[in-house]
Amino acid sequence: MQYTIQLFKTGAVDVPAPEVYWMCRFGEWTRLQFLMAVIRGGGKTIVLNTGFPADIGPLAKAWRDFLGERAVLERPPEWTPQIALPAAGIDPASVDHVLLSPIQLYATGNLRMFPNAKFCVSRKGWIEDILAPTYHHHVPRQGCISDEDLFWLLDSRADRLLLLDDVQELLPGLTCRWIGVHHRSSFTTEVETASGRVILSDCAFHYANVEDNIPLGIAESIIEADAAYRHIRQTADVFIPLYDPLVWERHPEGRIA
Repeated sequence: MQYTIQLFKTGAVDVPAPEVYWMCRFGEWTRLQFLMAVIRGGGKTIVLNTGFPADIGPLAKAWRDFLGERAVLERPPEWTPQIALPAAGIDPASVDHVLLSPIQLYATGNLRMFPNAKFCVSRKGWIEDILAPTYHHHVPRQGCISDEDLFWLLDSRADRLLLLDDVQELLPGLTCRWIGVHHRSSFTTEVETASGRVILSDCAFHYANVEDNIPLGIAESIIEADAAYRHIRQTADVFIPLYDPLVWERHPEGRIA
C-alpha cells in the first residue's frame, strides 16, 4: 500500500536555539514551525496531530513567560484546521484515524473535530505522560491534553482510543514506532509512498538534529536521540521533522508523493 502526505502549518514561534540544539548555539534564537499531516491511501484518511486549541492565549503566555518576550506564538486563522482542512477538500468527519505524537496541547487541541476517528497514542506514552508518570515532567498534565478532552476520550470515546504497541503496523504500509527523545508519548510515523519510506516525527525538531547528529536540546533522553536519529538515517528515504520551517523549502506546498 502506498500513501500520499499533505502537510499543514498549525503554528510558529521563535525559541532559544539550545532548546533545539543540545549544548550549542547559546545566545541565538531559531524558528519552530508546527505541522499537521494528512495521510491518504487505500480509502483511508489519517491525521497526524490536530493543532493548537482554539484559544492559544494561555499557552502563548506560558511559553513567553518561560522562554522570553521574543517567543510569540503565531497562529493566523488560515492555519487553524477548521479552515485549512475544508479548504483542502478534507472533511474531518471522513478521517479514520488521528495519530497524536506527542501528547501535547499543540497536537491535541482539536480532537472533537474528528467525530468518527479512532485516536491513536503510544501505550507507553499514555501511561507515563498522562496516567502514571514515573518522574516529574516539565509540562503539567493539563499542558498535554485539556481536562475536557481527556474526560471526553475516556468517556464517550473510550471504545475509539487505541493504545499503540511500541511497534505497530496500524495499516498496511503505515507503522507507528515508539521513539521517545522528546516525550514519552513520541513516536515515528513511517509511511510507504511513491517516494519511498517517509518518516515523520517530533523526536527531532529540525533536519540538522538528524543530519548533523545533534541531540534535541529539550530531549528527555539524548541516549534515545542517538538511537532515533540513526534509525531515521538508515531507514528513511524522506524525513519530516514536525517543527522545521525548512520542510516547506524541501517540499513546496507541503506535498509528499
